[in-house]
Amino acid sequence: MSTATFNNVANEKGEYSLPTLGFSYDALEPVIDTQTVEIHYSKHHQTYVNNLNAAIAKHPELAKQSIEELLVDLNKVPDDIRTAVRNHGGGHANHSLYWSVLTSKEKSGSPSKDLLTAIEKQYVSFDGFKDQLSKLSIGTFGSGWGWLTVKPNGELCLESTSNQDSPISKGNTPILVIDVWEHAYYLKYQNKRPDYVQAIFSIINWENVSLRYDQAIKSLKN
Repeated sequence: MSTATFNNVANEKGEYSLPTLGFSYDALEPVIDTQTVEIHYSKHHQTYVNNLNAAIAKHPELAKQSIEELLVDLNKVPDDIRTAVRNHGGGHANHSLYWSVLTSKEKSGSPSKDLLTAIEKQYVSFDGFKDQLSKLSIGTFGSGWGWLTVKPNGELCLESTSNQDSPISKGNTPILVIDVWEHAYYLKYQNKRPDYVQAIFSIINWENVSLRYDQAIKSLKN
């Protein structure tokens, strides 16, 4: 699998940082409101990065690896910071993917031919895929994520994780994610998670999702 999917590498100081958003805070309106995007990105995501850097500072040699490389085998992370890397490194990686697969309604587009073919093979139809991912995301207990991933055999897989756990730690490559932590939607949708999940499909950046699918498949052939 590709372990540098999101290019989450540290700078020369050994510190990780927020990825650059590919859109303005208001670009996801009306699906996700401006205030939610700003707080989610600049406060919640930034906190994960800050806490991750505080943990990595105790073992600066780890900063030579991308976050994804650390998450692939958490047993190789020193005991004293393993939980911090799992939680805050996972939070950083998960959010980085989340931002990369969102865009304005006007730029949402559709899956590439190869990805659509894989989706239809695995889930009968694109609508069937959306329905299954929606139900899985809505049904995630508590805080977590709904994922479309690529398994080591190249097949697509729908899965959910709790808290900031990542499919990377199970050997799968994530290409699409829906954040169902309450801070991702509560200002606009309150407790109506289903409304948020249904709406988010209109702002999926299918160009980036398709690119990640292509990269995942190519990495399996190398």
